[in-house]
Formats: sequence, structure tokens, C-alpha cells
Amino acid sequence: MADKGKDAKDEKKGEKKEEKKEEKKDEKKGEKKDEKKDEKKDEKKDEKKGEKKDEKKDEKKDEKKEPEKEKAKSFQPKDQVGTRKGCRRYKWEFKDSNKEFWVMGHAEVKILSAGCLVAAMIMFTGITIHPIITLILTMELSIFCFFFIIYTFAINRYLPFILWPISDILNDLFSFLFLVGALVFAVRIRQTMPLHYFIALILIGLAGIFALIDICLQRKHFQGKRMKKNVLVPPPPKEKAEPAKPDAGAAAKPEAGKPEAAKAGAAKPEAAKPAAVAAQGAPKKGKK
Repeated sequence: MADKGKDAKDEKKGEKKEEKKEEKKDEKKGEKKDEKKDEKKDEKKDEKKGEKKDEKKDEKKDEKKEPEKEKAKSFQPKDQVGTRKGCRRYKWEFKDSNKEFWVMGHAEVKILSAGCLVAAMIMFTGITIHPIITLILTMELSIFCFFFIIYTFAINRYLPFILWPISDILNDLFSFLFLVGALVFAVRIRQTMPLHYFIALILIGLAGIFALIDICLQRKHFQGKRMKKNVLVPPPPKEKAEPAKPDAGAAAKPEAGKPEAAKAGAAKPEAAKPAAVAAQGAPKKGKK
């Protein structure tokens, strides 16, 4: 019986140990499952965060690309600057300025004038001439080169406060006058004219004629542009607001009160006069 009791106790202990082991195993399995679940959750969260970041980056890129596309697709007129800025504006100004400068004939005329002046200076190299003639030739040549550079590189488009067509007309006019004056002066100071000297004078005259032709070409800038009428007439003066007229009843009241006050004021000096006269006429005491 005692052995049987011991065996039963051992069996119970063994069963308890096995139950504990199974419980520990179950706990370990549960912990492992929880860890795996947590890892999966963290991975999913990280994936979602990465996806959100990528989406935001893509959205920002799309937002940046959209205005660029809109700018690229924005319609720009060919005959006007429009909303162009920076290099795009300069490219358009450069093309338009050169197109106008060469198509209207200003560039060709200026090149011919400058070429004639250079050739005239070359012809004068072996001849003694007056320094005024060389001064006029170099001055006119430098001015022609200045205007050529201004129109070629579209600098005039960025200086709108200068009226370039009018300044060009004045330059051509004064160039013509100076060159004709130099021609007349050069003819008068020499009694004998060598061949090179004579050719140089002809070239100076041609340069003056080309400057006169350029004046005629400048007229195209002013065709169809008329001055508005009544530009210098000042605007009509503004009508002043008339003061409000007082009512007839209000005006009559002060007028009615005035005579009474005037009468009272007039009566006072009249009453005082006899007293003053009596005082003057009365004899003073102590005098005979």
C-alpha cells in the first residue's frame, strides 16, 4: 500500500511537471507569436511611412513640374515681348531688333557710310591734310559704330527713356552737315588735288549721301503715328459746390431786430450831446 501511494505521488508530480513544461512551452510560443506580430506591425508601419514619404515627394515633384509645364505651354505672342523674362526676353529682343535693323535698311546704309569713311581715311594716309578733316572723319566713324552696336545687341530695347529713332535722325542729319562741311573745306584749302585726295573727297560725299538716305528710312518709324488732338489742352475746371442759401424766415428775423438796436444806439449819443453843450457854456467859478 505504501508503495502504491508513493507511485501515485510520483505520477502526480510527473504530471504536474509535464503540465508546467507544456505551460512554459505554450508561453514561449505565445511570446514568439507576439514578437512576430510586433515585428510584422513595425514592418508594415515602416512600409506605410516609406510609401507616404514617396507619395509626398512625388506630389512635390508633380507640383514643381506643373508650373514649369504651364510656363512652357503659356502662349507668347510673336509680335510682342509678352511675359518673357531674363534670357528668353533678351533672345526675343535680339532677334526682333536685328530683324528691324536689317530689314528696314538701316544696317546696310550705316555699313556703307562707315566703309566710305574708312576708305577715305586710307586714301588720306600718304597725303598731308588738315587735322579738322581727320577729326570729323574719326568722329563720324565712331558714332556710326556706336549706333551699329546699339541696334545689333538690342541695347536700345533696355533704354526706353531715350527716343532712339529721333536720336538716330538727328545723328544722320548732323553727320550729313559735318561731312558736307568737311568736303567743302577740303576743296577750298587745296589748290591742286592729287588722285587719292580726289577719291577721298568723293568717298566723303558718298558717306554724307548715305546718311541722308538713312534719314529717309527713319520716316517709316513715324508712319501711321499721329499726335492725339487736344493733348496740350488743360482739362476743364471742376465746378465748385454752391453754398446753401439760408431760409427766408431765418434771414428776416435778424433784419427785423437790427432797426431797434440801431435806434437805441442813435438815441444815446443824441441824449448825451445837450449835457456836453451845457457843461461847455456854463461859466467856471472863480473867473470873472
